[in-house]
Amino acid sequence: MEDQNVIIIGSGPAAWTAAIYTARAKLKPLVFEGFYSGPAGGQLMTTTEVENFPGFPEGITGPDLMKRMKDQAIRFGTQVLTEDVKSCDFSKRPFVVFGSKHQVRTKSVIVATGATAKRLNVEGAREGEFWQRGVTACAVCDGAMPIFRNKELYVIGGGDTAVEEAIFLTRYGSKVFLVHRRDELRASKIMAQRAIKHPKIEVVWDSVLEGVQGDNVVTSVKLKNVKTNAIEQRPAGGVFFAIGHTPNTGFLDNQLELGSSGYVNVKPGSTITSVEGIFAAGDVFDSQYRQAITAAGSGCMAAIEVERWIAAQSHH
Repeated sequence: MEDQNVIIIGSGPAAWTAAIYTARAKLKPLVFEGFYSGPAGGQLMTTTEVENFPGFPEGITGPDLMKRMKDQAIRFGTQVLTEDVKSCDFSKRPFVVFGSKHQVRTKSVIVATGATAKRLNVEGAREGEFWQRGVTACAVCDGAMPIFRNKELYVIGGGDTAVEEAIFLTRYGSKVFLVHRRDELRASKIMAQRAIKHPKIEVVWDSVLEGVQGDNVVTSVKLKNVKTNAIEQRPAGGVFFAIGHTPNTGFLDNQLELGSSGYVNVKPGSTITSVEGIFAAGDVFDSQYRQAITAAGSGCMAAIEVERWIAAQSHH
């Protein structure tokens, strides 16, 4: 393959939006959409109904939304390789991206590989068990689903995200239990107070999730007290993991500057990384918002920055 203008790594809303914009700018982007590393299409491939993406008043499924974005990118001339990126060489330009089948040289790269919600490997919560049938890792995405209405819901975690999710779920569940392995929350003081004072939230201290049971959907949870080792089974209509996300940056091999939790560092207000010519978009750098719409927005930003950067290079 000849040298590319831009390679986009990823296949969620950030990647496809970047592809749509760079393709319309006649940069002929090449997208490595991945194969084994997780479903091509990103975290949205595991969400059923997306009801908060503007322009779809009736809602749309995650996979359908990603298919539409991909089709739109292809319509404007995006090339797609369905393979994983194993590694990259960012030490000199042109950069080299090593896929499982192809290695490609490129002037610029947009890293849009997203993040993976951390999940606990407990009985009943795994793929093929109750995962996505009452067990989820995104309350904001799934909390409004009918199966959770007026049920006792369990949030696992103790940080700000866990508290936010618990508060969010009080709109739908009859009661929300926040399960935390220690005797005080990791969340900021203000957030912790909000949870503790909330009439519909009860914190289950010193406890961990041991298992999830159900029929077609979740009906109960097993909790273990870490101090007494006592195990208790309690009725539950849903389990929400809020124990953080892991950005998918392993393949970068520390060639880009990463923040404390492994997210790619970008120059504030931009998608510019620590290596000139490399840009980041979506959940791989955004630990704050993590929504389809914000990922898409940053994909657009990255595309515009790439276009300007390439134009500036050719003037030198």
